[in-house]
Amino acid sequence: MDPIRHLRFSIAALVLIIAIGTCGYSMVEDWSLFDSLYMTVITLATVGFKEVQPLSDHGKLFTIVLIISGTGMIAYTLSSLLQFTLEGQLRKILGRKKLESRISKLSDHYIICGFGRIGHLICREFHSRPLPFVVVEKDPQLVERLARSDYIYVEGDATDDETLQSAGIDRAKGLITAVTSDTDNVYITLTARGLNPKLFILARASAEGSEKKLMRAGASKVISPYTIGASRMAQAILRPSVVDFIEIATASENLELQIEEITIHPSSEIAGKSLVDSGIKQSMGIIIVGIKLTDNEMTFNPPPYTIIEPNSVLITLGERPAIDKLERIAGGFQQ
Repeated sequence: MDPIRHLRFSIAALVLIIAIGTCGYSMVEDWSLFDSLYMTVITLATVGFKEVQPLSDHGKLFTIVLIISGTGMIAYTLSSLLQFTLEGQLRKILGRKKLESRISKLSDHYIICGFGRIGHLICREFHSRPLPFVVVEKDPQLVERLARSDYIYVEGDATDDETLQSAGIDRAKGLITAVTSDTDNVYITLTARGLNPKLFILARASAEGSEKKLMRAGASKVISPYTIGASRMAQAILRPSVVDFIEIATASENLELQIEEITIHPSSEIAGKSLVDSGIKQSMGIIIVGIKLTDNEMTFNPPPYTIIEPNSVLITLGERPAIDKLERIAGGFQQ
Protein backbone atom coordinates (compact mmCIF):
# COMPACT_ATOMS: atom_id res chain seq x y z
CA MET A 1 0.00 0.00 0.00
CA ASP A 2 1.17 3.53 -0.73
CA PRO A 3 2.69 5.09 2.44
CA ILE A 4 0.41 8.13 2.25
CA ARG A 5 -2.70 5.99 1.89
CA HIS A 6 -1.35 3.74 4.65
CA LEU A 7 -1.07 6.71 7.02
CA ARG A 8 -4.50 8.07 6.09
CA PHE A 9 -6.09 4.69 6.75
CA SER A 10 -4.47 4.34 10.18
CA ILE A 11 -5.50 7.86 11.26
CA ALA A 12 -9.07 7.27 10.07
CA ALA A 13 -9.18 3.98 12.00
CA LEU A 14 -7.90 5.70 15.16
CA VAL A 15 -10.57 8.41 14.87
CA LEU A 16 -13.18 5.68 14.44
CA ILE A 17 -11.98 3.88 17.61
CA ILE A 18 -12.21 7.12 19.60
CA ALA A 19 -15.71 7.75 18.27
CA ILE A 20 -16.80 4.20 19.14
CA GLY A 21 -15.31 4.54 22.63
CA THR A 22 -17.06 7.87 23.24
CA CYS A 23 -20.42 6.57 22.09
CA GLY A 24 -19.91 3.31 24.02
CA TYR A 25 -19.25 4.95 27.40
CA SER A 26 -22.12 7.35 26.81
CA MET A 27 -24.52 4.48 26.17
CA VAL A 28 -23.20 1.94 28.70
CA GLU A 29 -22.57 4.32 31.63
CA ASP A 30 -25.00 7.10 30.61
CA TRP A 31 -22.22 9.72 30.81
CA SER A 32 -22.00 13.03 28.97
CA LEU A 33 -20.18 13.06 25.64
CA PHE A 34 -17.30 15.08 27.10
CA ASP A 35 -16.82 12.67 30.02
CA SER A 36 -17.07 9.74 27.62
CA LEU A 37 -14.47 11.30 25.29
CA TYR A 38 -12.15 11.98 28.23
CA MET A 39 -12.48 8.42 29.48
CA THR A 40 -11.82 7.06 25.97
CA VAL A 41 -8.66 9.15 25.52
CA ILE A 42 -7.10 8.27 28.89
CA THR A 43 -7.95 4.62 28.33
CA LEU A 44 -6.35 4.48 24.89
CA ALA A 45 -3.35 6.51 26.08
CA THR A 46 -2.92 4.12 29.06
CA VAL A 47 -1.92 7.06 31.29
CA GLY A 48 -3.55 5.49 34.36
CA PHE A 49 -5.72 8.42 35.44
CA LYS A 50 -8.68 7.68 37.70
CA GLU A 51 -12.02 6.96 36.03
CA VAL A 52 -14.43 9.85 35.68
CA GLN A 53 -16.97 7.87 37.67
CA PRO A 54 -17.01 4.32 39.07
CA LEU A 55 -17.47 1.80 36.29
CA SER A 56 -20.20 -0.83 36.21
CA ASP A 57 -19.40 -4.39 35.23
CA HIS A 58 -20.55 -3.65 31.68
CA GLY A 59 -18.36 -0.56 31.66
CA LYS A 60 -15.33 -2.54 32.82
CA LEU A 61 -15.92 -5.13 30.08
CA PHE A 62 -16.23 -2.37 27.49
CA THR A 63 -12.98 -0.84 28.78
CA ILE A 64 -11.15 -4.14 28.39
CA VAL A 65 -12.31 -4.45 24.76
CA LEU A 66 -11.40 -0.81 24.09
CA ILE A 67 -7.89 -1.22 25.51
CA ILE A 68 -7.20 -4.40 23.49
CA SER A 69 -8.41 -2.94 20.20
CA GLY A 70 -7.41 0.69 20.77
CA THR A 71 -3.81 0.26 21.91
CA GLY A 72 -3.12 -1.94 18.91
CA MET A 73 -4.55 0.73 16.62
CA ILE A 74 -2.42 3.43 18.30
CA ALA A 75 0.71 1.32 17.78
CA TYR A 76 -0.28 0.79 14.15
CA THR A 77 -0.78 4.54 13.63
CA LEU A 78 2.54 5.42 15.26
CA SER A 79 4.38 2.88 13.10
CA SER A 80 2.71 4.33 9.97
CA LEU A 81 3.70 7.84 10.97
CA LEU A 82 7.26 6.74 11.68
CA GLN A 83 7.49 4.94 8.35
CA PHE A 84 6.07 7.96 6.56
CA THR A 85 8.65 10.25 8.15
CA LEU A 86 11.66 7.95 7.80
CA GLU A 87 11.04 7.25 4.14
CA GLY A 88 11.06 10.94 3.40
CA GLN A 89 7.52 11.00 2.10
CA LEU A 90 6.83 14.34 3.72
CA ARG A 91 9.91 15.85 2.12
CA LYS A 92 8.93 14.33 -1.19
CA ILE A 93 5.43 15.83 -1.01
CA LEU A 94 6.76 19.27 -0.15
CA GLY A 95 9.24 19.03 -3.02
CA ARG A 96 6.49 17.92 -5.40
CA LYS A 97 4.33 20.88 -4.33
CA LYS A 98 7.24 23.23 -5.02
CA LEU A 99 7.76 21.74 -8.48
CA GLU A 100 4.04 21.98 -9.26
CA SER A 101 4.11 25.63 -8.26
CA ARG A 102 7.06 26.28 -10.59
CA ILE A 103 5.35 24.45 -13.47
CA SER A 104 2.11 26.42 -12.98
CA LYS A 105 4.05 29.64 -13.59
CA LEU A 106 5.52 28.45 -16.90
CA SER A 107 4.17 29.36 -20.34
CA ASP A 108 5.66 29.01 -23.84
CA HIS A 109 7.98 26.40 -22.38
CA TYR A 110 9.24 23.11 -23.77
CA ILE A 111 8.49 19.58 -22.55
CA ILE A 112 11.32 17.07 -22.86
CA CYS A 113 10.13 13.46 -22.63
CA GLY A 114 12.96 11.19 -21.54
CA PHE A 115 16.08 11.97 -19.52
CA GLY A 116 18.38 9.40 -21.12
CA ARG A 117 21.57 10.25 -22.98
CA ILE A 118 19.84 12.33 -25.65
CA GLY A 119 17.38 13.96 -23.25
CA HIS A 120 20.16 14.85 -20.81
CA LEU A 121 22.15 16.63 -23.53
CA ILE A 122 19.05 18.52 -24.69
CA CYS A 123 18.36 19.65 -21.12
CA ARG A 124 21.94 20.84 -20.73
CA GLU A 125 21.69 22.83 -23.96
CA PHE A 126 18.34 24.39 -22.98
CA HIS A 127 19.65 25.19 -19.51
CA SER A 128 22.65 27.04 -20.97
CA ARG A 129 20.48 29.34 -23.10
CA PRO A 130 18.45 29.52 -20.79
CA LEU A 131 15.08 28.27 -22.08
CA PRO A 132 12.17 27.21 -19.84
CA PHE A 133 11.52 23.47 -19.94
CA VAL A 134 9.99 20.58 -18.02
CA VAL A 135 11.35 17.03 -18.10
CA VAL A 136 8.99 14.04 -18.04
CA GLU A 137 10.56 10.76 -16.86
CA LYS A 138 9.23 7.50 -15.41
CA ASP A 139 12.46 5.60 -14.68
CA PRO A 140 13.04 5.78 -10.88
CA GLN A 141 16.83 5.97 -11.26
CA LEU A 142 16.63 8.83 -13.76
CA VAL A 143 14.03 10.57 -11.60
CA GLU A 144 16.51 10.38 -8.73
CA ARG A 145 19.09 12.14 -10.93
CA LEU A 146 16.55 14.80 -11.81
CA ALA A 147 15.78 15.33 -8.12
CA ARG A 148 19.44 16.12 -7.50
CA SER A 149 19.53 18.61 -10.38
CA ASP A 150 17.92 22.02 -10.67
CA TYR A 151 15.66 20.93 -13.53
CA ILE A 152 11.87 21.11 -13.29
CA TYR A 153 10.45 17.65 -13.83
CA VAL A 154 7.33 15.50 -13.67
CA GLU A 155 7.55 11.85 -12.67
CA GLY A 156 5.26 9.73 -14.80
CA ASP A 157 4.58 8.10 -18.16
CA ALA A 158 4.59 10.63 -21.00
CA THR A 159 2.02 8.55 -22.90
CA ASP A 160 -0.59 9.38 -20.22
CA ASP A 161 -2.75 12.47 -20.62
CA GLU A 162 -2.51 13.39 -16.93
CA THR A 163 1.29 13.35 -16.97
CA LEU A 164 1.54 15.74 -19.92
CA GLN A 165 -1.16 17.94 -18.44
CA SER A 166 0.86 18.11 -15.23
CA ALA A 167 3.78 19.35 -17.35
CA GLY A 168 1.60 22.20 -18.67
CA ILE A 169 1.19 20.95 -22.23
CA ASP A 170 -1.73 23.31 -22.84
CA ARG A 171 0.64 26.27 -22.28
CA ALA A 172 3.75 24.73 -23.86
CA LYS A 173 5.49 26.00 -26.98
CA GLY A 174 7.00 22.70 -28.01
CA LEU A 175 7.57 19.07 -27.02
CA ILE A 176 10.59 16.85 -27.62
CA THR A 177 10.08 13.11 -27.30
CA ALA A 178 13.51 11.53 -26.91
CA VAL A 179 12.86 8.15 -25.31
CA THR A 180 14.69 5.12 -26.67
CA SER A 181 11.60 3.23 -27.85
CA ASP A 182 10.13 4.32 -31.19
CA THR A 183 6.79 2.82 -30.13
CA ASP A 184 6.72 5.05 -27.05
CA ASN A 185 7.70 8.04 -29.17
CA VAL A 186 4.73 7.36 -31.45
CA TYR A 187 2.32 7.10 -28.50
CA ILE A 188 3.74 10.24 -26.89
CA THR A 189 3.37 12.12 -30.18
CA LEU A 190 -0.24 10.96 -30.59
CA THR A 191 -1.08 11.94 -27.01
CA ALA A 192 0.61 15.34 -27.22
CA ARG A 193 -0.98 16.18 -30.56
CA GLY A 194 -4.41 15.32 -29.19
CA LEU A 195 -3.93 17.53 -26.13
CA ASN A 196 -2.46 20.50 -28.00
CA PRO A 197 -3.06 20.55 -31.78
CA LYS A 198 -0.89 23.68 -32.24
CA LEU A 199 2.14 22.26 -30.42
CA PHE A 200 5.47 21.90 -32.22
CA ILE A 201 6.55 18.29 -31.69
CA LEU A 202 10.11 17.12 -32.34
CA ALA A 203 10.39 13.33 -32.27
CA ARG A 204 13.38 11.02 -32.06
CA ALA A 205 13.56 8.06 -34.43
CA SER A 206 15.88 5.12 -33.90
CA ALA A 207 14.82 2.39 -36.31
CA GLU A 208 14.73 2.84 -40.06
CA GLY A 209 11.22 3.58 -41.28
CA SER A 210 10.04 5.11 -38.00
CA GLU A 211 10.16 8.62 -39.45
CA LYS A 212 7.01 8.10 -41.52
CA LYS A 213 5.09 6.62 -38.59
CA LEU A 214 6.05 9.53 -36.34
CA MET A 215 5.04 12.06 -38.99
CA ARG A 216 1.68 10.31 -39.40
CA ALA A 217 1.28 10.37 -35.62
CA GLY A 218 1.54 14.15 -35.69
CA ALA A 219 5.22 15.01 -35.28
CA SER A 220 6.23 18.37 -36.71
CA LYS A 221 9.78 17.18 -37.31
CA VAL A 222 11.59 13.86 -36.89
CA ILE A 223 15.32 13.46 -36.22
CA SER A 224 17.43 10.31 -36.07
CA PRO A 225 20.46 10.90 -33.80
CA TYR A 226 22.25 7.91 -35.33
CA THR A 227 21.82 9.19 -38.88
CA ILE A 228 22.99 12.66 -37.88
CA GLY A 229 25.92 11.24 -35.93
CA ALA A 230 27.04 9.07 -38.85
CA SER A 231 26.76 11.97 -41.28
CA ARG A 232 28.68 14.24 -38.93
CA MET A 233 31.51 11.72 -38.62
CA ALA A 234 31.72 11.32 -42.38
CA GLN A 235 31.75 15.08 -42.91
CA ALA A 236 34.50 15.46 -40.31
CA ILE A 237 36.71 13.42 -42.65
CA LEU A 238 35.48 14.78 -45.97
CA ARG A 239 35.05 18.46 -45.02
CA PRO A 240 36.90 19.06 -41.74
CA SER A 241 37.12 22.85 -42.13
CA VAL A 242 33.38 23.14 -42.76
CA VAL A 243 32.63 21.00 -39.70
CA ASP A 244 35.00 23.08 -37.57
CA PHE A 245 33.24 26.25 -38.69
CA ILE A 246 29.78 24.86 -37.89
CA GLU A 247 30.93 23.69 -34.47
CA ILE A 248 32.33 27.13 -33.67
CA ALA A 249 29.20 28.91 -34.87
CA THR A 250 26.68 26.65 -33.15
CA ALA A 251 28.45 25.96 -29.85
CA SER A 252 26.53 27.58 -26.98
CA GLU A 253 29.73 28.30 -25.06
CA ASN A 254 31.21 30.24 -27.98
CA LEU A 255 30.68 33.97 -27.46
CA GLU A 256 32.53 35.29 -30.51
CA LEU A 257 30.47 33.88 -33.36
CA GLN A 258 26.99 32.40 -33.34
CA ILE A 259 24.39 31.15 -35.79
CA GLU A 260 20.95 32.06 -34.55
CA GLU A 261 17.37 32.27 -35.82
CA ILE A 262 15.39 35.40 -35.04
CA THR A 263 11.65 35.81 -35.55
CA ILE A 264 10.43 39.21 -36.75
CA HIS A 265 7.54 40.52 -34.67
CA PRO A 266 4.93 42.53 -36.64
CA SER A 267 5.56 45.55 -34.38
CA SER A 268 9.32 45.52 -35.05
CA GLU A 269 10.78 48.63 -36.64
CA ILE A 270 12.51 46.54 -39.34
CA ALA A 271 9.35 44.64 -40.35
CA GLY A 272 8.48 45.61 -43.93
CA LYS A 273 11.92 47.05 -44.67
CA SER A 274 14.50 45.64 -47.05
CA LEU A 275 17.70 44.11 -45.72
CA VAL A 276 19.79 47.03 -46.90
CA ASP A 277 17.42 49.61 -45.36
CA SER A 278 17.31 47.74 -42.05
CA GLY A 279 21.01 48.36 -41.48
CA ILE A 280 21.51 44.87 -40.04
CA LYS A 281 24.76 44.26 -41.87
CA GLN A 282 26.02 47.85 -42.00
CA SER A 283 25.47 48.87 -38.38
CA MET A 284 25.59 45.51 -36.58
CA GLY A 285 27.95 43.48 -38.74
CA ILE A 286 25.51 40.56 -38.91
CA ILE A 287 25.37 38.32 -41.98
CA ILE A 288 21.90 37.11 -43.01
CA VAL A 289 22.48 33.52 -44.10
CA GLY A 290 18.86 32.89 -45.00
CA ILE A 291 15.24 33.92 -44.48
CA LYS A 292 12.42 31.53 -43.69
CA LEU A 293 9.15 33.03 -44.86
CA THR A 294 5.74 32.47 -43.26
CA ASP A 295 4.92 29.77 -45.85
CA ASN A 296 8.03 27.84 -44.68
CA GLU A 297 9.88 28.66 -47.91
CA MET A 298 13.60 29.15 -47.22
CA THR A 299 15.68 31.72 -49.13
CA PHE A 300 19.45 31.30 -48.80
CA ASN A 301 21.85 34.22 -49.12
CA PRO A 302 19.01 36.70 -49.78
CA PRO A 303 19.88 39.78 -51.88
CA PRO A 304 19.97 43.24 -50.22
CA TYR A 305 16.59 44.30 -51.64
CA THR A 306 14.75 41.35 -49.97
CA ILE A 307 11.84 42.58 -47.84
CA ILE A 308 11.78 41.46 -44.20
CA GLU A 309 8.22 40.21 -43.78
CA PRO A 310 6.48 40.15 -40.36
CA ASN A 311 6.65 36.72 -38.67
CA SER A 312 9.46 35.61 -40.97
CA VAL A 313 12.61 34.08 -39.46
CA LEU A 314 16.11 35.41 -40.09
CA ILE A 315 19.01 32.94 -40.03
CA THR A 316 21.86 35.11 -38.79
CA LEU A 317 25.60 34.79 -38.32
CA GLY A 318 27.39 37.25 -36.08
CA GLU A 319 28.81 38.10 -32.68
CA ARG A 320 26.68 37.44 -29.62
CA PRO A 321 26.21 41.09 -28.50
CA ALA A 322 25.09 42.12 -32.00
CA ILE A 323 22.66 39.19 -32.22
CA ASP A 324 21.23 40.08 -28.81
CA LYS A 325 20.66 43.63 -30.05
CA LEU A 326 18.95 42.38 -33.22
CA GLU A 327 16.73 40.06 -31.16
CA ARG A 328 15.50 43.03 -29.13
CA ILE A 329 14.78 45.02 -32.29
CA ALA A 330 13.10 42.06 -34.03
CA GLY A 331 10.93 41.48 -30.97
CA GLY A 332 9.54 45.00 -31.12
CA PHE A 333 11.58 46.37 -28.22
CA GLN A 334 13.32 49.72 -28.32
CA GLN A 335 17.07 49.78 -28.79
